[in-house]
Amino acid sequence: MTEIPSPAELIAAARAAARHAHAPYSRFAVGAALLLSDGTVMTGANVENASYGLSLCAETVAVASASAAGRLTDIVAVAVIGGVMDAHGIPIGTATVNPCGRCRQVLNEAAQMGGRDLIVHCGAAEGDAVTSYRLSELLPDAFGPADLGITPRPPG
Repeated sequence: MTEIPSPAELIAAARAAARHAHAPYSRFAVGAALLLSDGTVMTGANVENASYGLSLCAETVAVASASAAGRLTDIVAVAVIGGVMDAHGIPIGTATVNPCGRCRQVLNEAAQMGGRDLIVHCGAAEGDAVTSYRLSELLPDAFGPADLGITPRPPG
């Protein structure tokens, strides 16, 4: 059995992922790390596109990776960090970053399908500041699969 990573370890994984961000337009790198029920960690980084609307957020990249691996319903927690990129493309800054509204909705889909209220750890590119929430705090009264009559899978 895999050891369950701590919130600090998830933040570290999100920071490592952010180093792979493709953010030449905003110069703002974001990394996300998903914790799955068995302790597996999957990551994602933002991928910008010259046609801005086609850009992908780090959280959606990570969720799509989990889904592609057949693990969408296994997500139990997420860590997200972000910061302005320095001259070497490394995110910097001590302000914590929260998921955008679109990412909250994408995370909600996974949460409802897995029958869970995900823990969301919001950190900074640097430093120890972390604020943790339940997804339901960040997106109260969310629209999701249950509103369309889809029954979530029981966790486990």
